[in-house]
Amino acid sequence: MSLAPVLPHSAVPAVCPDALVDLVADGDVVVLSGAGLSTDSGIPDYRGASGSLRRHTPMTYQTFVRDPRGRHRYWARSFVGWRQVRDARPNDGHRAVADLQAAGLLAGVITQNVDGLHQAGGARDVVELHGGLDRTVCLACGDVADRGELDERLRAANPGFGPRTDEVNPDGDVELPEEVLDGFAMVDCGACRCGPLKPDVVFFGETVPRDRVDRCFELVDEAACLLVLGSSLTVMSGYRFVLRADKLGIPVAIVNVGPTRGDAKADVRIDAPLGAVLPELARRAAA
Repeated sequence: MSLAPVLPHSAVPAVCPDALVDLVADGDVVVLSGAGLSTDSGIPDYRGASGSLRRHTPMTYQTFVRDPRGRHRYWARSFVGWRQVRDARPNDGHRAVADLQAAGLLAGVITQNVDGLHQAGGARDVVELHGGLDRTVCLACGDVADRGELDERLRAANPGFGPRTDEVNPDGDVELPEEVLDGFAMVDCGACRCGPLKPDVVFFGETVPRDRVDRCFELVDEAACLLVLGSSLTVMSGYRFVLRADKLGIPVAIVNVGPTRGDAKADVRIDAPLGAVLPELARRAAA
């Protein structure tokens, strides 16, 4: 049974309800964040009003691994889109999460995002459920490298390649016309010199590493509250933690613009921009 009704966007200006403040002020909160937390940083979400899944089918693991042409297409688009992700800056929501952590109120931060903005905003020990775009992994030798290193090599191999685009997808690529793809040259692994590279992220259709999932379950099991921020919880990857909290009787609070799959499990549910709610939450809960 909810502690508070779902408050509509227009009903929540910059103030969050006492029920949410009270839950967080008690401490031992585990945050589960999604793409909605990064929209104020210029990175669109997947399923919101302007979500990229409404226009764009993301790369799947099966296509990336089995289809060289599909892999080439991804890297051409990601070469362009990476710079927008790299240059994105944390917003007030990211900083508020870091403030809650600094105040000793968080037991852990789990993010479904791959943009690194939690860490850039000051959060520590963030569990990146779906990996990070700032790293690459070789599918042949397993070498993990910094994305900046690959970007330098790609710039050298593709002088002048950089079609302008206005919008990057949450997985770090952009839409490019088919006719420009042949002008892009991909490079192989810098360690073994032959293996194909993959961003160190979990694609659609790929399995999250078991040890990472187990760590997230451990955090949720020991939490006093699960706070979901900016996730529609559409995919089981994140929703399973809400199910776990509900099964264990751990309160669940959700702040998201628009409905989520977990609304029926929420003790507190707020439909409002995170940039409005979270700074106020951090100020009041840490007081």
